[in-house]
Amino acid sequence: MRSVRLFALCLLMVTPLLQAAEKGLFWQLEAPNGQVSYLFGTMHTDDNRVTNFSAPVIQALKNVNMFMLEVAEAPPVSLLQMPDSNLKQLLSEAELQQVAALADMHVIPMDAVVKMKPWLLAVMFDLPKPQTPFAQDLLLKAKAEEFDKRIVGLESAQAHFGVMDSLSMDEQLLMLRAVLKRSLKQKEQDFERLMKAYLAGDAEQVANMDDAMTRGILPAALWQRMRVKLLDERNVVMAERSLEQARQGSVFIAVGAAHLAGKNGLLQAFRQAGFKVTAIKK
Repeated sequence: MRSVRLFALCLLMVTPLLQAAEKGLFWQLEAPNGQVSYLFGTMHTDDNRVTNFSAPVIQALKNVNMFMLEVAEAPPVSLLQMPDSNLKQLLSEAELQQVAALADMHVIPMDAVVKMKPWLLAVMFDLPKPQTPFAQDLLLKAKAEEFDKRIVGLESAQAHFGVMDSLSMDEQLLMLRAVLKRSLKQKEQDFERLMKAYLAGDAEQVANMDDAMTRGILPAALWQRMRVKLLDERNVVMAERSLEQARQGSVFIAVGAAHLAGKNGLLQAFRQAGFKVTAIKK
């Protein structure tokens, strides 16, 4: 399943003091012993504006021993579904019709959609119409496999696709209903604003814009809890695991751009661990 905008783009609030230092989406990480790894901020979309990789990115993939991304394995169906309910019991007929239209647009069978966790549907349905099943991070993974690199996930499938399971069903339905109220035009306009910031290499601007967008459709207290789960707690795990591997060998790390910057981001974690961090033009 495609990871989504709420996972990767809308999860980082940063201080103005860090803004000048955190520009860039592609970074070289030089360990104290001189060993070089790479950190790449992704946008979880199949848009060809981000899926045509530059020569420096491809060369970096060729140079490393390992490729790391947020989750390496496909999730079992049970991780995506509600255990004891379905949307036919939870939504009105009008809402189900909206869900059916979005399921068709995203090329997901309706009989599967009605069993899925509402929060997962919310983050999928908040994206514009997909063009292919191959998002940027999955294409990077395919390239790494082509180069015969070892593939490792920063998170297990359980952790990645269960990150919001602590939300109550009412809270999950609130998320889904908020997305159902948004028009395709609104989604496309927001996506283009985020894409513009991403193409400019400004992960902080992407995060700040998307934070404002998400705050506009969800209660503040719910968004704050989501932000902790989606960004703060996951950053700790991602930093620990990527640092562990980068100390042992050369690695290419691909994560949502919002995980890079800020005082709790991966760039700061590598700096604090003694790595020399240098932006690379991609």
